[in-house]
Amino acid sequence: MPHPDTEWPALREVIARFDLRADKSLGQHFLLDGNLLDKIRRCAEPLAGVNVIEIGPGPGGLTRALLASQAAHVTALELDPRAVRAIQALAESCPGRLTVIAGDALQADLPALVAAPRAIVANLPYNMGTPMLIRWLAQAREYQALTLMFQLEVAERIVAAPDSHAYGRLAVISQFVCEAAIMMQVPAAAFSPPPKIESAVVRLVPKPAQPDKALFAAMERLTAAAFGQRRKMLRGSLRGLGGAALLDKAGIAGERRAETLSVAEFEILARVLLGA
Repeated sequence: MPHPDTEWPALREVIARFDLRADKSLGQHFLLDGNLLDKIRRCAEPLAGVNVIEIGPGPGGLTRALLASQAAHVTALELDPRAVRAIQALAESCPGRLTVIAGDALQADLPALVAAPRAIVANLPYNMGTPMLIRWLAQAREYQALTLMFQLEVAERIVAAPDSHAYGRLAVISQFVCEAAIMMQVPAAAFSPPPKIESAVVRLVPKPAQPDKALFAAMERLTAAAFGQRRKMLRGSLRGLGGAALLDKAGIAGERRAETLSVAEFEILARVLLGA
C-alpha cells in the first residue's frame, strides 16, 4: 500500500543528507512542492495496475507521488550515485513498492527491465530529454503512456501542427506513433535551482496501430533529410533519398517545403521510400 508523506523526511532534508546539490552537467533541477508533484502524477493517470518507470528521480519528490498512486510498482532509474542512495533509502521505507536501478536510462532496455503494462513518468534532464524520447518512440507499442516533463520549447515542438514555427522532425515522429498533448506548464520558479526557461508536461499515448521497425527507421531517415534543410524545397532536401522521383511516386509536389507536410503525408513518403 502507498505510504503517506508524513512517514518521509522533507525533500530539503534528503538533499542535505545525501549532498544532492543540483549537478548542471546532469541537467538537474529539482521539484520540491508536493502539491505540484501530485498534479504531475495526476497528469499520468490512470496508473492502477501499471508498472511505472521513473527516470532521474533525484531526491524522490515525484517518486513519492507515484508511490501514493494505485500503480502496481515503481521502478526508478538514476545515473547520479548520490540520488541512487537517496532513492534506495526511500525504497527501504516501502518494501516491495519501489525498485531502484543505477544506470543510464538512454542505454537501458526498459521493456526488458520492467514487465507490462508499463508507463514512463519523469521529469527528464533538459540535456537528454529529446534523445530519450526518440528512443522510446521507436518502441512505443511497449508503453501504455509516456508522461514527461521537458523545457517548454521542446514540449511545443512535440505537439506542433504543420505550417507552424515549432513544427519539425520531433513533431512528425512523435505524432506518427502517439497522440500528444501538453497537460500543464511549470514555471521556472518551481524548481530548485530555477532554470532559465519554463517547462511543460507532455502526455503521449501510443496509437493502437504501430509501425514496424523498418517503417519507423524510414520515417527517421526521411524527416532527418527533410528538416535538415528546411528552407529548401523537398525535391532538393530529399535528393539523397530519391528527390523528385520519390515525391512523384508519393503524389507530393517537389516545390513544397517540409514544414507544410502533414504527418500523414510524411507517412506516405516513408512507405514509398521503404518500397523503393
